Amino acid sequence: MPAPRGKKIYACALNVQPNNELEKKIIESFEVFDHSGKQVVDVREIGTILRSLGCCPTEAEIQEVILATENKEATGNVPLINFLPYMCKVMIEHRFYPASAEMLLAAFRYFDKEGRGYLTKEKFAQLMLEEGEPFTQEEFDEMMQTALDPVTDTITYEYYINQLMVEEDITENEESTK
Repeated sequence: MPAPRGKKIYACALNVQPNNELEKKIIESFEVFDHSGKQVVDVREIGTILRSLGCCPTEAEIQEVILATENKEATGNVPLINFLPYMCKVMIEHRFYPASAEMLLAAFRYFDKEGRGYLTKEKFAQLMLEEGEPFTQEEFDEMMQTALDPVTDTITYEYYINQLMVEEDITENEESTK
């Protein structure tokens, strides 16, 4: 029997149906990258799917998700039937979520040894491109569009953190009105 008009079908042979809004959100994000329509995505898409769900995983955390959800018989693929329960648990536990404003402020203050309220462009570049899990040059350039004060050529971090939080609030509000 054909599906009713206007209804989105989430299932194929595996018949995975959302039981709640969280599952629906995960399935919808997954389906964007399910090019075959067989409820399977390439492992290389997992990081993008996680980010589309509002997560901010490290590369190690992406690998953790892949290891936990990858099809053991056909490696290189992640089936929705494995991904959905794992991601529900991850999101309920608030894992891979962005740092809070307080955590970001503490991090900036740690690197601002003189307590000036800003970091130089050079210091910020060193931290973002060379320390910890480095950003790509493209990611860094995009970040600098918001972070860098063009007058002082510095990153006034309290202002920058406020900008990040405003952007996050706007994104969340846009998603909730869909």
